[in-house]
Amino acid sequence: MSVTHSPETHALLIARIPSVTGRELHEWFDQLEKGPGLARCSERTNWLADEHNLSHGYAQAIVQEFDRRRRNRTVPLPRR
Repeated sequence: MSVTHSPETHALLIARIPSVTGRELHEWFDQLEKGPGLARCSERTNWLADEHNLSHGYAQAIVQEFDRRRRNRTVPLPRR
């Protein structure tokens, strides 16, 4: 069962990631990019938690933030 954090809790987790994990958020995003091509959020959360010894709460926050930022990227339109 997937648990989604409230926006407030998510923001607090994201803000604490560097101090708790010793890595900046962009470093975790790099790990997700380089990791196995898992499609489901829960699979990527479990992989990140297991592979890097993170709590599932922090791993889930990282994956959710990664997905949120990817959705918000603007894709350049092809030139005509």
